[in-house]
Amino acid sequence: MLNNGSALHPARSATGKPLLRVNELNTFYGHIHCLRDISIEVMEGALVALVGSNGAGKTTLLRTISGLQPAAGGSIELAGENIVDMAAHRRVAHGMAHCPEGRRVFGELSVEANIRLGGYLRPRVEVERELERIYDLFPALVAKKVQASGLLSGGQQQMLAIARALMSKPRLLLLDEPSMGLAPLIVEEVFSVIKRLRREGMTILLVEQNAHVALPMADWAYVIETGRIVRAGEGESLMQDPAVREAYFGLGESLSALA
Repeated sequence: MLNNGSALHPARSATGKPLLRVNELNTFYGHIHCLRDISIEVMEGALVALVGSNGAGKTTLLRTISGLQPAAGGSIELAGENIVDMAAHRRVAHGMAHCPEGRRVFGELSVEANIRLGGYLRPRVEVERELERIYDLFPALVAKKVQASGLLSGGQQQMLAIARALMSKPRLLLLDEPSMGLAPLIVEEVFSVIKRLRREGMTILLVEQNAHVALPMADWAYVIETGRIVRAGEGESLMQDPAVREAYFGLGESLSALA
C-alpha cells in the first residue's frame, strides 16, 4: 500500500518495460494545485486503471499526459522519451491517443467523417484499411456511417469516440470515463470492446469512476484522491482492499486520511 503519496509501481517481468512513465508530476489550474507529485507507470501491453471520486484529478491527469493541460513540474516519458514539453498534436504523432470525457464528437459531421478525422496523420491507404477494422470492432456504427454523429445515442457516440481515437493506431490509448452516462447494458458492450483491445495487446490507461467495472479488468490500478495517488496494486487486489471497498463499494468515505 501507499504511504505519504509515494508511488507503488507494477512488478516488471524480465522482458516487460513501461511504455508510459509519469514521475513527480504537478499541475495547476490558476492558483489551485490539482496534481501533486503524481508518479505512475503503464507497462507495455497492460491495461492500467485510474479510479477516484469526482474532482479527484483523474481527468486532469489524462489531460496533462496528452498535452492538453500544461505540467508545472515532473516528467512524462513515452517509450523512454520525455514528452512533458511536447505539443499535444506531436504526442499523437508519437503514438498517444486520447478519448476524452464526454465523447466530444463533431455532431454535424457524419459518423465516418468523425472516424476519418482520427487518422489525419496517416496515409490514405492505411486509413482505408483501418476503417475495415474499426467497423469490425464497432458493427453498430456500420449502418450509421452516413448519419450525423449528433443523432447517435450516447452509447453509439462513445463507441464513435473510441473508434476515432483508434484511427491514429496508437501505442498508448487514454480512455476517460467511457461508462459515463450510459445504461448498464451499453456499458457492458463498450467494455467488451476495451477487453478485446487489451487481448490484442494494446496498452491502455483507463480513467473510470465506476470501480466495479474498472478494477476487475485491470492488470494494475491506482486510486487518486485530491490530486494524489493514495493506493496502487493489481486490480483484483484493490477490489479486496478494505479501504477501497469502503470508499467505492460501501460508505463512500475518502481514502485521503489513509494516504
